[in-house]
Amino acid sequence: MGRPRIELQAILKDIVPNVYFQPPNGLKLTYPCIIYERDNTRTTHADNRIYKATRRYTVTTIDRNPDSPLVDLLLELPLCAHDRFFT
Repeated sequence: MGRPRIELQAILKDIVPNVYFQPPNGLKLTYPCIIYERDNTRTTHADNRIYKATRRYTVTTIDRNPDSPLVDLLLELPLCAHDRFFT
C-alpha cells in the first residue's frame, strides 16, 4: 500500500499549486489554496478484527472568488463530497 497522504498531496497539487497539510497558526497562505487535515478513520470489522480501515481527510479551499472552480474540480475526485460553504 502506498502513502495515502502523499498521494493525496500530489492529486491536490495538480488542482492548485498552493496546498497545505495542517498548517500552523500564523502561516501566511497564498491564495487560491487548499488546506487539508486528517479526519476520522472509517473502519469495517469482521471476525472481531479490523477488516478494513479507510483514512478520511477534510479538505478546505480558500479563494477570493466566491464562485471558485476549485470546488467543482475537487468534486470530480472519487469519494469526495461538498460539506459546507464559508464566506
